[in-house]
Amino acid sequence: MSQNNRNLTFFNKSNYIWMLVGLVLIIIGMLLMAGGKSTDPNVFNEKEVYSFRRITLAPLTIIAGFIIEIYAIFKKS
Repeated sequence: MSQNNRNLTFFNKSNYIWMLVGLVLIIIGMLLMAGGKSTDPNVFNEKEVYSFRRITLAPLTIIAGFIIEIYAIFKKS
């Protein structure tokens, strides 16, 4: 019974660790993208909204997280 149960698992510990790393990167990217709100609704702060962190760094971090997730799913046990 133990042998059959072992063959039915698709992922091992390494896969789950890579999935966790990818998920953490996706969450970090989302947090980097958050913010940019102005205290005055009549003022638009272009430098805050279109900063390097929100336009470049956050999306690249999220894409890296998704690539790691794909790697973790297709990684052989």
